[in-house]
Amino acid sequence: MSDGLQVADVVVRYAGAAGAAVDGVDLTVPTGEVVALLGPSGCGKSSLLRAVAGLEPLGGGDVAWDGVSVVDVPVHRRGFGLLFQDGQLFAHRDVAGNVAYGLPERRDRAAREARVAELLDLVGLPGTQRRDVATLSGGERQRVALARALAPRPRLLLLDEPLSALDRALRERLALDLRDVLVATGTTALFVTHDQDEAFAVADRVAVMDAGRLLQVAAPGALWARPASRRVAEFLGYEAFVDVPAAGADVPTAVRALVDAARDAGVALLPAGGVLALAAGAFVVTPGLPPDALPGGVGGGVTGVVEVQRSRRGRTEVVVDVDGVGRVSALAPAGWTCAPGARVALRVDPAAVAGLPG
Repeated sequence: MSDGLQVADVVVRYAGAAGAAVDGVDLTVPTGEVVALLGPSGCGKSSLLRAVAGLEPLGGGDVAWDGVSVVDVPVHRRGFGLLFQDGQLFAHRDVAGNVAYGLPERRDRAAREARVAELLDLVGLPGTQRRDVATLSGGERQRVALARALAPRPRLLLLDEPLSALDRALRERLALDLRDVLVATGTTALFVTHDQDEAFAVADRVAVMDAGRLLQVAAPGALWARPASRRVAEFLGYEAFVDVPAAGADVPTAVRALVDAARDAGVALLPAGGVLALAAGAFVVTPGLPPDALPGGVGGGVTGVVEVQRSRRGRTEVVVDVDGVGRVSALAPAGWTCAPGARVALRVDPAAVAGLPG
């Protein structure tokens, strides 16, 4: 018998829709693990989460916990906690009243108050029991909602885009805090998001969905280094794709440099017919060097023509047109500047290169 959540060949259909919102998905979430459902809007990830919760009827398949089906178990008896984007706090209750909402009424008052205080401390809001929820910021409201969802110690916590309504800086900070809270409480969780950075920060494994299907499930590092398909790579942010040439083929300098650097770094390359996927930063500007100063002499180095320069969160990024590759985003030192149309020397960073099937 498997421990935790088992989703087997689950299908969800909506009346009038051309196809299934969830189309034959298999997924396991072992006890104590956090899995993120990652994908674009409309891919079926929230529909899958709602089906697990019992909020959507199944068009096929099964949802089980510890090997026992819960399909016929009402939502409120599944032992699953829910946390949504807006938190859905009760305006007529103070912070303590919201957190204590899911606790059994039979628990004595001192025990309830102790549990509330414990959770508020865990989510970074100690001493806020008597605050009116209307006075809370967006981030504070989500922390209270998380504490409320954790209060009854659910055997599975389902989170549907819980941070998406917050500004980026706060979202990034709360993603790390959320991870810490889930680990500290040993909570098993299924977490829906469209944000790759958020998924990688929170989850032990990431399940990429598209058009109702699961494309790949892997730990964040493995997913980034070894996307299973071009579609997965595109969603993760890989922006250019280059065919792996046959041995000895006459190819542009940049392509040969990519293949050599990736092979030297141990990137999982496939034989000719495979594809190299390039993320932003696969090429790095080498300022101070003329384009012909790299190994290979005049015309032998990797170069690109600068089209656009921009600053992004403390780093300089340039869009360059590289022969044999096309337009890609290259990184440059902070503060470096260059006029559009200039040709610059580049080197390859294999950490931003992955090998894909053809």
